[in-house]
Amino acid sequence: MNPVLQVTELNKSFGAVVAAANINVTIHEQEVVAVIGSNGAGKTTFVNMVTGYLKPTSGRIQFRGNDITGRAPREVSRAGICRSFQVAQLFPDLTVMENMMLAFATLQVGAASFFRPLHSEAARVRAMEVLGDFGIAVHAHSQVSALAQGVRKLLDIAMALVSRPPLLLLDEPTSGVAIEEKFGLMDTVMAGVQRSGSTVMFIEHDMDIVSRYASRVIAFYDGRIIADAATEFALADPQVRQFVIGESHAAAGASHA
Repeated sequence: MNPVLQVTELNKSFGAVVAAANINVTIHEQEVVAVIGSNGAGKTTFVNMVTGYLKPTSGRIQFRGNDITGRAPREVSRAGICRSFQVAQLFPDLTVMENMMLAFATLQVGAASFFRPLHSEAARVRAMEVLGDFGIAVHAHSQVSALAQGVRKLLDIAMALVSRPPLLLLDEPTSGVAIEEKFGLMDTVMAGVQRSGSTVMFIEHDMDIVSRYASRVIAFYDGRIIADAATEFALADPQVRQFVIGESHAAAGASHA
C-alpha cells in the first residue's frame, strides 16, 4: 500500500505547554485508522495540524509525497484532505442540497469560480449520488434546521466526501447520536466511504466503535503517541488500557450516572 500521509517529528507548543511532541505517523491507502486518547491527550491538535487549522512548531507533513506543512485549511482540502467536525459545520437556514453545493464551491480555485458549482448540473448529480450513498437523498430539499441530529451528522460527512478526497478525517462521528443509533450510523458512514474510495482516519472515544470499525489504532497520551498498531494489539496495550480505555470507561459511566 502506498503512503497517503506522512508526518515526521511533528511538534506543537503553546508557550510552555507542549500539546504534541515528536509525532511520527504514516497512513497508507485504504486504511481505516482510529485516533484515541482522553481529552487533552493531543489527538485533536494532531488532526488540526494535518488539516491546516494549527501550524506546527516544528516537523513536516507530507500528503501523497507533497509537503503541506503550515498550509491554510482551504489549501489542504483542495489538495485532497477533507474533514468533518464533532459539531457539524452546516448552514441551518439552507437546504441539504444548498449545503452540498457550498461544499463543492469551497474546493474551487479562485473567487471567480466560487459560484460555478451552485449552477453546475454535474455537481448536483454528484451531490445526489453522495446523499444516496448516505441514505439521506430524501432530505435533499429539506432545510437543515429541521433535520434530526443523526441526519445532520451524515450530511456533514457527505459534504466532506463530495469531492472524493483521498483522505477523510472524521472528528467523533458518533458524538451526540443516541446509543441505539451509533452502529447503524457508522455502518452507513463506512459504506459511503468505501464507495468513495477514501482512506479514513477518525477520532473516537467510544471503544465499541473503535474495535468494530478500525483496522489500526493510534493512541495519544500527554501529547505523545503511546501505541500505533493493529486494533486488537493497540487496545490490549497496558498503557492504552490504563491511560485511554480506563478513562473512556470512567467518562461513560459518569455520563450515565
